[in-house]
Amino acid sequence: DADHQIIVGQMLTPCAVDIGHLAPMVAAIARDAGHVPDELSADAGYCSEANLEHLNRNAIRGYVATGRGHHDQPTATGDRSPDPDSFTGQMETRLRRGGWRSRYRLRKVLAEPVIGQIKPARGFRQLLVRGLEQARGEWSLMCTAHNLLKLAKAAA
Repeated sequence: DADHQIIVGQMLTPCAVDIGHLAPMVAAIARDAGHVPDELSADAGYCSEANLEHLNRNAIRGYVATGRGHHDQPTATGDRSPDPDSFTGQMETRLRRGGWRSRYRLRKVLAEPVIGQIKPARGFRQLLVRGLEQARGEWSLMCTAHNLLKLAKAAA
């Protein structure tokens, strides 16, 4: 949740690659929140034609990084334009536009601080249990604790 830094969906997998987890995460958010999100922001690990097509098919306005950008390079390269027929090309164009691009940059103030609050601020540096199911339970508990602390602060 962008306004209150509430975690609306979480998933823990043994796979280091995120690319296959976008659709299941969207489904989990829709199930838990009761509706499909209007917007979604994700890092480059989730970028694939299939994932971007999934967002398009479900009418979710996506802001998914298409690759690793370099801070010292200008955004408009001039010699390479995105393929307008591909979902990746369309996403690249969306992120290059000023207003849309700034929307993706909100990840820095929406998603990343939540991870910072859970990990260093609350001392959760590593999982304490073994096994995937137990680890999923522990991560779910940490996310629930985060949300409860946010709700308690909001109610005070």
